[in-house]
Amino acid sequence: MKFYVRLIIFLVINFGALYIGTILMNDGPRTDWYTNLNQAPWTPPGWVFGFAWTTVMICFSIFMAKLTEAKDNKLILFLFAIQFILNVSWNYVFFNQHNISLGMVNLIVLLMLIVVMTFKYKPQVKIYYIFILPYLIWLIVANSLNGYILFNN
Repeated sequence: MKFYVRLIIFLVINFGALYIGTILMNDGPRTDWYTNLNQAPWTPPGWVFGFAWTTVMICFSIFMAKLTEAKDNKLILFLFAIQFILNVSWNYVFFNQHNISLGMVNLIVLLMLIVVMTFKYKPQVKIYYIFILPYLIWLIVANSLNGYILFNN
């Protein structure tokens, strides 16, 4: 399968994940529960989240399209599936169920998974590894925001 076909497939899956996550958060960022939380002083305005996740998913799709050029993709696709589940489920756990602690665990595991994918597959994808870095950076920010809420509420 050609790179651009795989890229389109990953774009559809990753933006599908964002859509599913939005549904599962049940209007979370606009609820009284969330707006009344003691949030980190560095919490960005709402539009930044949309911009960041759009950028992350475009870049991550490029990374995955390159990474799946390999013949044996079972482990890669398994890690991708775990990433998908963690990414989508955080919205439900945090915003819908208001479970800040489990949301934190979810984000830590997701961050560790993306760290593993970044460094394990860097030799395979060469310069394309830069396309997973926005995801890594954004997850560090997300962990700090979730952590602040966890420890200050």
